[in-house]
Amino acid sequence: MQQPHRPGHFKQSNKTHKSRHRSKRGIAAAVKGKVNLKEIVRRNRRELRKDDRRHQASQIRKNKREEVLATKRALGGTRNPPFLVCVVPLNAQLDVGSALAILKTCSDGAVVNESENGIVHIGLPNFKQRFSFICPEVGDDFALLDVLKIADTALYVSSALEEPVDEWGEKVLALSMAQGMPTPVVVAMDIEGVHPKKRTTEKQNVQKLVSKWLPEEKVMQLDKKSDGLNLLRKIGNQKRNIIHHREKRPYMLAEEVEYVPDLEGNSGTLRVSGYLRGMALNVNGLVHITGLGDFQMTRIEGFEDPHPFHLGKENTNDDGMYAEVTKMSVLAVADPAKQESLQSENVPDPMDAEQTWPTEEEIEQANLETQKKKIKKVPKGWSDYQAAWIVESDAEEDGDESDSGDEKENDEFMSCEDDNSDPEDDKQFNDIESVTESEVGPTDEKYDATIDTQEEHEMLQKLAAAKEDQQFPDEVDTPQDIPARERFMRYRGLESFRTSAWDVKENLPQDYSRIFQFENYERTRKRVFKELEDSLVNMYGFYIRIHVKGVHQDLWKAFSTANPNAPLAVFGLLPHEHKMSLMNVVLKRTGACNEPIKSKERLIFQVGYRRFIVNPIFSQHTNGSKHKYERFFQPASTCVASFFAPIQFSPSTVLCFKVHKKSAVIRFMFFNREDIVYFKPCKLRSKYGRTGHIKEPLGTHGHMKCVFDGQLKSQDTVLLNLYKRIFPKWSYENCIVTSKDNDVVME
Repeated sequence: MQQPHRPGHFKQSNKTHKSRHRSKRGIAAAVKGKVNLKEIVRRNRRELRKDDRRHQASQIRKNKREEVLATKRALGGTRNPPFLVCVVPLNAQLDVGSALAILKTCSDGAVVNESENGIVHIGLPNFKQRFSFICPEVGDDFALLDVLKIADTALYVSSALEEPVDEWGEKVLALSMAQGMPTPVVVAMDIEGVHPKKRTTEKQNVQKLVSKWLPEEKVMQLDKKSDGLNLLRKIGNQKRNIIHHREKRPYMLAEEVEYVPDLEGNSGTLRVSGYLRGMALNVNGLVHITGLGDFQMTRIEGFEDPHPFHLGKENTNDDGMYAEVTKMSVLAVADPAKQESLQSENVPDPMDAEQTWPTEEEIEQANLETQKKKIKKVPKGWSDYQAAWIVESDAEEDGDESDSGDEKENDEFMSCEDDNSDPEDDKQFNDIESVTESEVGPTDEKYDATIDTQEEHEMLQKLAAAKEDQQFPDEVDTPQDIPARERFMRYRGLESFRTSAWDVKENLPQDYSRIFQFENYERTRKRVFKELEDSLVNMYGFYIRIHVKGVHQDLWKAFSTANPNAPLAVFGLLPHEHKMSLMNVVLKRTGACNEPIKSKERLIFQVGYRRFIVNPIFSQHTNGSKHKYERFFQPASTCVASFFAPIQFSPSTVLCFKVHKKSAVIRFMFFNREDIVYFKPCKLRSKYGRTGHIKEPLGTHGHMKCVFDGQLKSQDTVLLNLYKRIFPKWSYENCIVTSKDNDVVME
């Protein structure tokens, strides 16, 4: 019987044909009965018919349309708060009262009334919309920022007869962009006063200047009643900008404020009335009042809308004037058992880390381990964790001398020094007196008593130190007067700054025991926002009055005296936002200030709705678990500022300020009083074009008070131009040749 042929191991295997299309038999043979998971899901999923898919798309479009309409109707309606418009001039000399006069008379059926604090309310029954206009004082940066925090629209007013955007206007636009700009609207006035042939050109000039900050915003004209009506129509129908730090919080602008002192004690109750905006307000929570602080509430009362569309007979007095609606109902009363506490700091327990007395077995085991341990020589005060970084002497001898590649990396140190500020500096900020400046000015003896010679020397060297730090970052010379082991006792070497381990809880300062720490910040943040939306009854749009308790009489008197016309904004705090923690914020330098800022310098911060003063430290904005300390916040750079402050859930805008005025104290130009008196008639100039004069000398160390025609820039330099005539010397002599060798004799 003939045996069949069997192919061997060296049988030729031809390449398969490349074809994207295979038969069903080929596919079944390839998968061997396997079923793809996506096929199973697709089979179980219900496939809609064509009509069902069309209906589903229609429902999605309808829901989106209703959502957009609901967002637009949330403002300006009968049962909603009016549009809050912040009117800001882009020129400090421009009076916005003329713009408000046009808006008041733009419609015959408009209902106009004004509150005690200067808020103008305009209701248009034909539009079924209401508007509230507030004008912060020109020159008050903080008042402008406080109004822009809660405004729905920012109305920027310019004029064609004056400079459209001056220095104040540039500052206004820069602050608005940095904090988070509400919906912007730009108008140009006085165009009718220009020659008809130049009106288009003037309007284009304003548009060109404004487009630097608002490239998509079209400038409108405001000279006639029809222009005012078009402006109100645009404010009521345009798309709203979202300001994130207020979307998840309740807030309102105070229209009526009344302080009722308690019969006993130094505190009182502050009654604040206004339209509630944003989220619902919890009576058991805390509120933050700009310029005053955080407080508890006792009750929330609701009133009928004091600014309706139509003024019926029941809302007018005998003279036909507006009469206040007094119908009131109690919306919520605080429960002392559920109220959030005003405690902002953690009280550490000094016995929290104490342990019980060890047993005899534990003592014997510890003695055995101590005998086995090698004794190392370490600097005084080092822990076992720090001592582990010291290399054994034997290991140093056996090490490879040629391995010098990591030498540069090992020379890098991370600063852990506790360079606390001088107690004298803290005393300077704490001991503040309120004085009235007289025409004569302080005497030299009193002024000299306030001068710290050491501080003057440090200020003189600040710019030099900042320049050196910019040229040679992370480098320091080894001191010659003290041993290096003592100077760098709190430093350590690292194998790699990025990957080497460093215990984050090692050698923490005592202040860290006073703050609160999140176990999971993002999870807590989402839970707080979810509970706020689900657990409270929405009072959005109600005209309410909150009773704020515990306001000290001295605090309210000082605030009302210093800021009589300042707007008062109230924000409802979320849970935990009153507690102190460590805050890290990212800062970016702008072109307005080019002066280097030293770490731990006293600065004004505005984070979201809260404004405070701290001494931050700066570090590099990098990834990783460790970040290098920056001694100076250099111009045109980005860094991270770290400081202790109350918790505020992100996202929030951050602004940082320094104080500058037109009058300045100039130092280091002269060094005695007599020189200042001698050069007082001379005119002063600056490198950035400012002119001024010496007003008076201060003390005997060469300080002088000077006044300029505008605000000095931080990087500016004050100059005193001096001239003298230069005459030639009488050096004429005769030149006589006495020999053939051209010897010269001078007579």
